[in-house]
Amino acid sequence: MLLPIGDVPNPQTKPYVNWALIAINIAVFVLITVPLSSSRPDLSDPALIDYLALLGVPGGLPAEIIFDHITAYDLTVFKYGYRPAAASLLTIFTAMFLHGGWMHLAGNMLFLWIYGDNVEHRLGHLGYLLAYLGAGLAATLFFDLFVPNSQVPMLGASGAISGVLGFYFLWFPRNRIKVFVFLFPFIMTTFLIPARIVLGVYVVIDNILPFMTTSAEGGGVAHGAHLGGFLAGLGLALTIDRLPGLLRMKGAIPRVSRKRANLMGAVTDIIQAINHDELAQAAALYAKLDGRRQRGQLSTPKVLAIGEYLLTRGTPDEALTVFRRLISERPGDTGLDRAYLGAGRAMMQKIRCETSAWHYFLAAIDLAQTSEVAEAARRYMTMIKKDNGKL
Repeated sequence: MLLPIGDVPNPQTKPYVNWALIAINIAVFVLITVPLSSSRPDLSDPALIDYLALLGVPGGLPAEIIFDHITAYDLTVFKYGYRPAAASLLTIFTAMFLHGGWMHLAGNMLFLWIYGDNVEHRLGHLGYLLAYLGAGLAATLFFDLFVPNSQVPMLGASGAISGVLGFYFLWFPRNRIKVFVFLFPFIMTTFLIPARIVLGVYVVIDNILPFMTTSAEGGGVAHGAHLGGFLAGLGLALTIDRLPGLLRMKGAIPRVSRKRANLMGAVTDIIQAINHDELAQAAALYAKLDGRRQRGQLSTPKVLAIGEYLLTRGTPDEALTVFRRLISERPGDTGLDRAYLGAGRAMMQKIRCETSAWHYFLAAIDLAQTSEVAEAARRYMTMIKKDNGKL
């Protein structure tokens, strides 16, 4: 058995929304699920007839037999769980707080406890709540695509939590997950495993493969909802991370003629502007370059100079765009250590991004070509520790 039980590092802020979501899910289970699971359904409830007709008749069982084996909670799930064939905005959200049993609840809350605090720290309290509910909505609609006529209720927080995992996968790649390994009597210990390996196993082994080999409702697990939530979280994280810098570079920097930007002369103009210390003009021209191939005509030191200028100008989003493009477009480049260092410095200028900055500085140390880069990265990491306590 492999069981995630924690992660490192963690932010020092209090994840109040994450705690509240966990508390609400537990409260719903204790106050609603448990008592109703031992109660008989109300004979006067109009939903009872629909339940018996839809779930009893197709199964070939008499309604009397179905009635003898259902509980008041089964009827509650039928009304407030999400049924694609009877979809409603209300049930999309009520279904997120209903669970099928203790194990279902415990597994979901454990994952939310482990991964939610870092994501909430990055998004802020309100942003985290909106992202959680939005990912849950996307997960449900994605699931709906594959079983639009199903009357079987879907319930649980796992779609929304999978969205949290999508955020975590992109934003905290160098975090490590504490995994308890129980292979009695040979191994009973914990290991620290890189977050992307743990989440990769969750996505591929636990969801993609079952999703491809079973029906959308197979095994009682909504793998489609898990995948939809994860993709939603990943997409939202990418948008939050990169769109502001791209928009500001396009809008705040003086516009350059598109025809001119498509010419080789635009690259030459950037080089000349940097050589004449006209970095504002160089940044303007760089922002309008037409694609990866044209940006690749600039040497790495020139690109780094533009990123450094944007940092000193106090525009971290634009600087991040420059450094990230360099990192993604030039794997193996000897200047990547300085790009990671610059990206970390940019992250330090943003609110609640010190954990992401820490990751960039670790990468800078790993790739350092000179002792100066490594020492600078460690110095910034020390500053983060002093400002935020032990990570």
